[in-house]
Amino acid sequence: MKAVVTVIGKDQKGIIAKVSNILYAHEVNILDISQTVMQDMFTMIMLVNFENNAVPFKDVTDALDKCGEEMGLSIHVQREEIFTSMHRI
Repeated sequence: MKAVVTVIGKDQKGIIAKVSNILYAHEVNILDISQTVMQDMFTMIMLVNFENNAVPFKDVTDALDKCGEEMGLSIHVQREEIFTSMHRI
């Protein structure tokens, strides 16, 4: 299963490292990544693959939610098919 991860918040050190380490720890592979800093706002979009669904989707989203709270970021994860359906109209 593929998903889209979006991260938005005030730029600070370690955002990419922390998010990618959480994904790695949950056996989620990053397929593509785009990030930018506009003034002091950090934005990142990742396309990820839940390889063999080894770890439940909810476990990954819970870990990313916790990271977002700790770092003051908005982190959202959407399954690719839902993301595609929402943006097709």
